[in-house]
Amino acid sequence: MGFYQPAQIVIDAQKHGVAVREVDVNYSEWDNTLEEQAGKYKALRLGFRQVKGIREDDMQILTAGRSGGYSNITSLRDAGVSIATLERLADADAFRSIGLDRRQAIWEVSALADRPTGMFTGQAPDNAQEQGIMLPQMSLSEHVIHDYSSTALSLKAHPVSFVRDKLEMLKIITTADLVNQNDGAWVKVAGLVLVRQRPGTAGGVCFITIEDETSVANLVVFESLFSTYRKEILKSRLLMVEGKVQKEGEVIHVIVKKCHDLTAFLKGLVRFEDDPPVSTMSRADERDGTPFHTENKRAQVRQTVQREIFPSGRNFK
Repeated sequence: MGFYQPAQIVIDAQKHGVAVREVDVNYSEWDNTLEEQAGKYKALRLGFRQVKGIREDDMQILTAGRSGGYSNITSLRDAGVSIATLERLADADAFRSIGLDRRQAIWEVSALADRPTGMFTGQAPDNAQEQGIMLPQMSLSEHVIHDYSSTALSLKAHPVSFVRDKLEMLKIITTADLVNQNDGAWVKVAGLVLVRQRPGTAGGVCFITIEDETSVANLVVFESLFSTYRKEILKSRLLMVEGKVQKEGEVIHVIVKKCHDLTAFLKGLVRFEDDPPVSTMSRADERDGTPFHTENKRAQVRQTVQREIFPSGRNFK
């Protein structure tokens, strides 16, 4: 079986004309489901299992109580959904069907301590002073970062798309464009690091998979070069490499000759004083069970996006 991250599944589905719909409290089930739509294919609705930290039994409570559909967050709380679960759903931007974006939903979940009870159960709280508050709009790039934080993918955009103009200025091609290159061609390619692996049987060779907004690329770094670019390979969240294309049938690799850390390009995506919270540490980032490096502890201080944002890769044996 090939190596796929959730974001890559979305890319492939959209390439084939299959609509992918977001996690939503009124439409999602625990697993991904198919929904009717106009055209040849059905739409893929992402399931609650995609949201980090969500438990299946909590989602069974949610789906059991939505027979008539939810119209406000208070009704979900009255159905028995815990505040902690509602916070995770708000982080995942799962309240669009009731007219709330991520920031508005987080705001309303925080006010649930004042929810109506008794004969007023099921009604929205009357927070007259709060209703007039205009929350600042989140930028698209901020939404994407939060999407990755909560669901390991985004249907809104890919993080690398926001820096594509900078990459083009450096003559960096997209990963999808590798198929158009000749065998042996010299290329520059960049993407988020999905997995790094140095199998014990590979003679010190490091295999890296990166992803941009178009597809994924498989990189091969020989042992001598790994020693030269160890810092860039292990620390980069956005990695750019230069090397030669190697084609064997439909299999395409880039034999890496140079590595560059372009993580600084990501700093403009969110309003953070510290480094962008774009952790690419993977369970596969290890050799003989020993991690290559530890996560940046400063990113753990943030309340909303302190956890690992980009998806962990599989650990190939």
